[in-house]
Amino acid sequence: MLLPRRERTGHSSVSADTRLDGASAPGGVLPPDTRPGYPGDPLAEALSLLAGGAQGPAVDELIRTVSGAGNLTEVQARALEHARALARTHYEGASRRKQREAGLAALVDTARDLTLSDDLDELLAVIARRARLLLNVDMSYINFYDHPSGEAYVRVADGHATALTVGFRVPAEHGLGGDAWVSKAPFATSDYLTDSRIRHHPIIDEVVREEGLRGVMAIPLAHADTFFGVLYVADRGIRHFEPEETALMRSLADLATVAIEKADLLRQARDQIAELENDQSHARTDLLAQLGLSDSHSRMMEAVLAGRDLDALTSLAAELLGGPVLIMSPANRPLAAHGDIPGLDETAVVRASLDAHATREPLLLDCGARVLALSQGQEHLGTVVVGGDGAGEPELRLMRLISQTLSMALVLRRQTAVAESQVREEFFGDLLTDVQRPPGQLREKARRLALDLDQPHVVVVARPSGGSTNRVAVWASSYAYRMNGLKSLQGDSIALLLPGTDPSRIARDTLAELVPILGHPVTVGGAGPITRPEGIARAHREAVRCVRALMALGHTGASACVSDLGFLGMLLADDQDAEDFIQRTLGPVLEYDRQRSADLIRTLEAYFASGGSPTYAAETLHVHPNTVSRRLERITELIGAEWQKPGRALDLQLALRLQRISRTLERDPDGF
Repeated sequence: MLLPRRERTGHSSVSADTRLDGASAPGGVLPPDTRPGYPGDPLAEALSLLAGGAQGPAVDELIRTVSGAGNLTEVQARALEHARALARTHYEGASRRKQREAGLAALVDTARDLTLSDDLDELLAVIARRARLLLNVDMSYINFYDHPSGEAYVRVADGHATALTVGFRVPAEHGLGGDAWVSKAPFATSDYLTDSRIRHHPIIDEVVREEGLRGVMAIPLAHADTFFGVLYVADRGIRHFEPEETALMRSLADLATVAIEKADLLRQARDQIAELENDQSHARTDLLAQLGLSDSHSRMMEAVLAGRDLDALTSLAAELLGGPVLIMSPANRPLAAHGDIPGLDETAVVRASLDAHATREPLLLDCGARVLALSQGQEHLGTVVVGGDGAGEPELRLMRLISQTLSMALVLRRQTAVAESQVREEFFGDLLTDVQRPPGQLREKARRLALDLDQPHVVVVARPSGGSTNRVAVWASSYAYRMNGLKSLQGDSIALLLPGTDPSRIARDTLAELVPILGHPVTVGGAGPITRPEGIARAHREAVRCVRALMALGHTGASACVSDLGFLGMLLADDQDAEDFIQRTLGPVLEYDRQRSADLIRTLEAYFASGGSPTYAAETLHVHPNTVSRRLERITELIGAEWQKPGRALDLQLALRLQRISRTLERDPDGF
């Protein structure tokens, strides 16, 4: 039915629910005296109400009023029913519009709330709360997907829940979430446990049962190819979710995805900023450390170039490293030290020095000290041991720099020794000749070479059995320079003049230094000490004779001095001091007899004369054999347990004969 044209009524074009003053009647129904148009025509009046936007209840009231009068024709009744249907449709559409408006307003509020925080958990909490309030459901929660485990876990939850707590894990491919993930679209059910479309899982079904959930909707949180998780809204009653509700949740999910991406991007940006700041801090720290290393290296180099000796360099290295420092020779003998390293095991140092030379890296000992090699190319110059509680990378770098500097110092020192060796070697050659020169002239020349020949010195002669002659010469120059002595090459032998008073010990030290460098046996003889320049040539001859005697006796690779060779040493010595030999061999026994008025010397003579038999010796001495045994035990206490071995026994017998001859000569000096 068409509405009558307004010009036919003569009324103005004002809507049916609007008064002439512009105010609207409540509920869209005008009082009878203010209703425009059509008195007595209920259909026209109903249509007028619809045109004015009246709600369904107002039309229903009009129809009830007119129907109650009972004067409607059939056509009018059908028209009124049609008007009623139109009114209901209009009412429902208006309700949906209001609902959409409310949802859009809520989405706007949600978008605004999502801009207030950059924390992901806070954003997810806002999304879950808004989802629950928008659909007026019992609870909502968001699951995130854990790719390594293939599970989903509850990241946030809103509403009252007992089993679905934050951190709860479920299989990701089952339940509504799995379907939503696969389809990338919302998936809803009015009754979860009875819905056969869902891929059920015992764990998920048990949680749904415990929570009493029935109507559930899952909305994927995804953008492009990135899948973050699933937003769930759930009710404890059967609920059929309307398309408008699904669309609203999808819009909310889109907002949530943008917010999650934004939070993730901000997190990445913050992480990158933090990483850059950390890198900057490390760079600043490394720069400061490098500056410190450069300063320390400069100080070491300045000390080396200034000609500081090894002791001064060791002290400076200990100051820079903040701990004790020990420098050892290739033969693992101390060259210089500053401070003590507690618990240092020399055997462990020897093993570690070889490994450090091979790896060119600091090696840690059990005592906490570190061992570094001093080297030039493949040549092992020595070892530096650094004590301390521990060391980081900057300290290790400083150790490497200091070891390089000390290596350079040793090389320079050796080169300096080689450069000076010609002058010093010529002077030593003069000392080894028998040409008589004024002692004052020799002392003055020695003084210019920083030598004091009035102090005790020892002459050492070393004869290698193979090896490089050049290496021997370089070592000898460096060793003599380091020990403040002199060296001279004598054919296939090396002669050294070194400060000291013990020729036997210095010969052993020389042997220990030279063998590791050459890798071949070296025979070393020593003589001295000498306190006058004119005695050096004689001591050199004795040392040469010691070397020859050792090699003749089959002791190649050993060291000895005249006193170590017993009676043979007395024969080799220039002065052949028999009294000195007697004292070295029998001195403790002679002193015991002198102090105790004992008879140990006679007992020894009788013992050797009887072929080493205490019984026959007792018969010769007219004493009991037990007395001889006690005297022999006393002799062992005085001169050592090895006196009965053949070599020592021969020395003792020779000393006894010389002592007896000496007593005879003292009693009868003219021999008549």
